[in-house]
Amino acid sequence: MRTLIGICLFVFIAIPLQGQYDTYGGWVKLKGKKTGFFHTEQIDGRWWLVTPDGNVFLSKGVCTVSPLRDRHAPALTREEREKWAKQTADQLKGWHFNTISLYGTKGSLPGMAYTAMLNFAASQQPNVWRDGIVLDYFSPQFQEAVERQAASLCRPLANDPWLIGYYPDSELKWFPDIRGSDTVLQSFLKKPPASPGYQRALAFLKERGHTPDTMTEEDKLAFLEVAAAQYGKVCTEAIRRNDPNHLILGMRFNEHVPIPLSRGLGPYFDVLSLDIYEYRAPLYKLDEMNRLTGKPTLITEFSFKAMDSGNPNTVGAGEPVLTQQDRADLFAAYVEDLANLPSCVGYHWFQYRDQPKQSSGRSPGGFGAENSNYGLVQIDGTPWDLLTRRVAEENGAVEALHAKSRSR
Repeated sequence: MRTLIGICLFVFIAIPLQGQYDTYGGWVKLKGKKTGFFHTEQIDGRWWLVTPDGNVFLSKGVCTVSPLRDRHAPALTREEREKWAKQTADQLKGWHFNTISLYGTKGSLPGMAYTAMLNFAASQQPNVWRDGIVLDYFSPQFQEAVERQAASLCRPLANDPWLIGYYPDSELKWFPDIRGSDTVLQSFLKKPPASPGYQRALAFLKERGHTPDTMTEEDKLAFLEVAAAQYGKVCTEAIRRNDPNHLILGMRFNEHVPIPLSRGLGPYFDVLSLDIYEYRAPLYKLDEMNRLTGKPTLITEFSFKAMDSGNPNTVGAGEPVLTQQDRADLFAAYVEDLANLPSCVGYHWFQYRDQPKQSSGRSPGGFGAENSNYGLVQIDGTPWDLLTRRVAEENGAVEALHAKSRSR
């Protein structure tokens, strides 16, 4: 009975909207330039992505789409994986998603656009994200690592029309957080005295008439912009040398985005992206990022988890809500807020499948083993019906809403 209801719901929702979208999931009622690749474009004061066919596109994505229940699940055969990929692509398109986000790969789901993670920083040193390591962005070693990774990952994808663009990294440590209390300036001043980063930090303070012993809070913020600009320059130049065709989607800021960080990276990225787990969309922060840089914005992680799921919800970002109805209502309010924001070009839900309730978060450093009800589907693949019905409804209406949005 559940399967029959699901099929009927898919037919009811998906068929009337089929003519609204092109092959890539772009909205055919509003045209941009046809370039053969995804790009950004501002039309009538509103930012959009535009598909290779020239139709406007809001990236409605899902993160971490995988057939496996957890890392201990048995590997699937090639035939099983291909069958799962086809069924899941049809399922997500039925809910009017159009993007595989975060760990998408070429052809991972047939007929769905994707974004690619480059992990430039981790390619030089493992556990950069987990341990909050601030690398020396001025060093030849960082530049060489970035170039190697860009040549390895970007060059083979340079002509793929289904690729939207790249994230150079994810949630690097740019400011004090649970991974450490040092600012970027303080981190650079702890590097070896002969290192390029230490020498750049020392020269920066000298130019401002200060020393490591007399540096101010203003110095710390100003150097953040300097270091961010260097990171952005190195990453962007490496990507462009190996792939001139695709977008640079930002490095997925982790909630708080100091103004100097937006200013430092803004000239180098095509889109500024933000991961944030609040009950409502962070409109003020997205507005600020757009005003400072003139670039569109993208929510690359958001989610809501509910206590009626049977999951503990004790590990992972965001405060849990009570019910699946709350998840559905919050999704609707969140994406309607974003659709009404002229600078926003999409949103990516975290994630496809619930996480195992047995996870405790006790991986090294306390990261990476979450036990939360983030999924569109349960651990066994059964959809959360209240949520996915509302998701399909909202996803099918956001382009028309965005087209009517007004500048704030």
